[in-house]
Amino acid sequence: MSRRNAKGRDINGIVLLDKDTGLSSNAALQKVKRLFFAKKAGHTGSLDPLASGILPICLGQATKVAQFLLDDDKRYFVRGKLGEISDTGDCEGKIIKTQAFEHVTESQIIDAVMSFKGDILQIPPMYSALKKDGQPLYKLARQGIEIERPARPVTIHSIDFISYEQGVLTLDVSCSKGTYIRSLIQDIGDKLGCGAHVVELRRTGFAHIDISEAIKFSDLEALAGDDYEQLDAHIFPSENMLPNIESFTLDTAQTVDIKYGRSIASNQQDLSHKLKLFDDQKQFIGIGELSEDGVIQPKRLFV
Repeated sequence: MSRRNAKGRDINGIVLLDKDTGLSSNAALQKVKRLFFAKKAGHTGSLDPLASGILPICLGQATKVAQFLLDDDKRYFVRGKLGEISDTGDCEGKIIKTQAFEHVTESQIIDAVMSFKGDILQIPPMYSALKKDGQPLYKLARQGIEIERPARPVTIHSIDFISYEQGVLTLDVSCSKGTYIRSLIQDIGDKLGCGAHVVELRRTGFAHIDISEAIKFSDLEALAGDDYEQLDAHIFPSENMLPNIESFTLDTAQTVDIKYGRSIASNQQDLSHKLKLFDDQKQFIGIGELSEDGVIQPKRLFV
């Protein structure tokens, strides 16, 4: 599966890390990269340090398909504290306002929560990696600068009320890409008239992946050995992580053309816009896009 040199091993695939709280996504990435002695690595679907849960770590050629993983839905377990508004939207920030919440009933909370199910417009938080003129918003926020952010359409596929105890609301949320759970909890608090912020956040689902399939870094460390065999057993093939993209197998001539960056004519009807491309040996070689005139163009190829 791998070839090793002084700069690292040429390994390809995706590690489903169950990230611990208190660790940034980049710090988690670097720890996994060093443990696997991978030459190249990247993560997709970053998590705040506060959040735990599924963080796909792409190794080697898999970094080329990371952008396509971002298109998938996510699922979260979240706890929100009513009556307190944080400048970051979570408990890592400073509480900037407190409001009475004791009068709010569980029935009112459930009604407010359910009103966010479906297609909604959401204003991204200032403490986010979105950029304004090339600068991340969180850097502006740290300088005390707040800019207007247009509301963006997102979808809350399901939002299940789990409990409400001592001012803390617990939910299970399934949502589309681009959804900010911090903003969702803030909006629920605003609707109830008392404010709210996130005190616990865990990503429990990513596309077709369940948290039970992810592994903690401490467990990976316990598997480390001189031959990497046990570690490498936890590397998933890139194509397995893209279940929503249709597969297309190339013949010998098409394989040559695609690998040289040339477009090819498809010989099938009703193909999807994006395609997982497999060569004439049935090896996954990357992502292609189908144009309106039936031509497949290479988009992101393994080399």
